[in-house]
Amino acid sequence: MLATTLRQLTRQSRRHYVATPQAFHVFDRNVKLLQKERAAADVEQSRTVDYLKDEIAARVADRLLDIKRKFNTVVDLGSGSGHIVKHVNKDMMQKLIMCDMSEKALNRDIDIPYEVQVERRVVDEEHLPFEEDSLEAVVSSLSLNWVNDLPGALIQIKNSLKPDGVFIGAMFGGDTLFELRTSLQLAETERESGISPRISPMAESSDMSRILTRAGFTLTTVDVDEIQVNYPSAFELMEDLRAMGESNAVFTRRPYLKRDTLLSAAAIYKELHGHPDGTIPATFQIIYLIGWKPSANTPLPKKRGSANASLKEMLETKID
Repeated sequence: MLATTLRQLTRQSRRHYVATPQAFHVFDRNVKLLQKERAAADVEQSRTVDYLKDEIAARVADRLLDIKRKFNTVVDLGSGSGHIVKHVNKDMMQKLIMCDMSEKALNRDIDIPYEVQVERRVVDEEHLPFEEDSLEAVVSSLSLNWVNDLPGALIQIKNSLKPDGVFIGAMFGGDTLFELRTSLQLAETERESGISPRISPMAESSDMSRILTRAGFTLTTVDVDEIQVNYPSAFELMEDLRAMGESNAVFTRRPYLKRDTLLSAAAIYKELHGHPDGTIPATFQIIYLIGWKPSANTPLPKKRGSANASLKEMLETKID
């Protein structure tokens, strides 16, 4: 019975954002801004929870390094307090423009020196201020998953890039925090006879290649990774999410979580997913995106049937 209910809730929890000609507003951007401002205001606490964003930012920076090109200026969209800037150097770029909707987050570490020149701008990711064909590269780490019109934001990024410019991004995927999601849903079903959106909906990796292509990018690459972090209990996990500024910001969320429901969710979490040592795992699914703005030098795919060797022959040669 419990396993059947869990499978049903998991399917419900994976409902994902589907773009329409007029974007449906899922997220309350004002609430998200307040969450980020409040998190950045507690400087020491927010620094202690940088571990996840720093790790994912390092992987985004590695993908930029793989391009083997030195950029003059790179825009970091949704930079927060500066996670990507910790992992870049003068061999990669001369200047990084950090952009975020939260001024407090931007200026949290303003006194820390970095190897590259840094410029900070207050920018809403849904309304980019950059001129068309003006940027060499745009990177974004864990910011676009809070944008209401994701295809529209990607179109703006593509338009702002110069021909042959590159976009590299990372987003939370649909399986992120599935343990917490299902535990909360089971607890609410038990205690309140219904469920509410306690964790924000997230994109599915299977859709992102299509969305990048729809936005006008070419030579697109989408890959998925998972990071699992262990916590003493669900309470420490939710406390860290608040300190990261990553709390729920869905319009239809309930403002409060009842104590009985919270205690029940924590017990269910430990029962269903807990380790023998008493800790619990939290899974973060990360979708990495790479797309190029088309140019006259962009390689084109070969015509169907133009190959001069079959895949079967190539495989047989390698086996031999």
